[in-house]
Amino acid sequence: MIGAVTEPRLMLLDSASLYFRAYYGVPDSLKSPAGEPVNAVRGLLDFIARLVQDHRPDQLVACMDADWRPQWRVDLVPSYKTHRLAEAGADGEEEIPDTLAPQVPVIEQVLDALGIARVGSPGYEADDVIGTLTARGTGPVQIVTGDRDLFQLVDDARPVQVLYPVKGMGNLQLTDDELLLAKYGVRGDRYADMAALRGDPSDGLPGVKGIGEKTAAQLINEYGDLAGIRAAALDTRSRLTPARRKNIIEGGAYLDVAPTVVRVATDAPLPDFDPALPREPLDPMTLEELSARWGLGSSLERVLGVLAG
Repeated sequence: MIGAVTEPRLMLLDSASLYFRAYYGVPDSLKSPAGEPVNAVRGLLDFIARLVQDHRPDQLVACMDADWRPQWRVDLVPSYKTHRLAEAGADGEEEIPDTLAPQVPVIEQVLDALGIARVGSPGYEADDVIGTLTARGTGPVQIVTGDRDLFQLVDDARPVQVLYPVKGMGNLQLTDDELLLAKYGVRGDRYADMAALRGDPSDGLPGVKGIGEKTAAQLINEYGDLAGIRAAALDTRSRLTPARRKNIIEGGAYLDVAPTVVRVATDAPLPDFDPALPREPLDPMTLEELSARWGLGSSLERVLGVLAG
């Protein structure tokens, strides 16, 4: 009797979210032989070793920000990430701490030498790469991120889960529909609607006046989705208060475009790549040179040991 074919388990890393977390969570006393900080590099390698050891994915993809503030989102909501733009450099690049910026190319080189797929898409954020890869797949997916926006991809049916760091990578919140319902009052498939209504000052999304997270969830549960809420605002027989009805109607121009900005893309163009978790380094010689140059030591050894196991 031929056994059923099981779908490969895919793990998607929100790379920038994780190396920023490593940078701020790992002491900058970790330095290369030449004295440069390597805390983000080594911290990310330690994260990867822990994730692979604990969750045993068959496939692993490091998703990258090719564009941290895509123009198509700005065209819809001009305030999108405006405050971050004010902090960006003259070239419009997202500001990265002085001692982190030199570590990012090292991270990329190490991932490439290991053979861990590293994927970005011009004009799209890492979230969109994650959304596209999740939509393309049919098997279980685990998304590792510190960004709550990706809760919108949670789907118990497949399942698609988010591993959300609470305190470091040793304490990951396994985010599924049950947790979202308990914590936010909505499942993953309605999280983006809630986020659009609520807004997000950190992303320059104003939301609808007078509607916070709890109210947004209550409205979604009562009227089904954003379209149902907007229809209720136009229906004088609905139970909406006059003030709430007024705010939703006046927020119509924002609500016309906000869902497109808030929802991650599921059709970003991606290059061909092999997502398979490598069992041995793709380029051992380069990896050895990188390890010696940057003093990656036990962090790299842990990753190699877990991959080989």
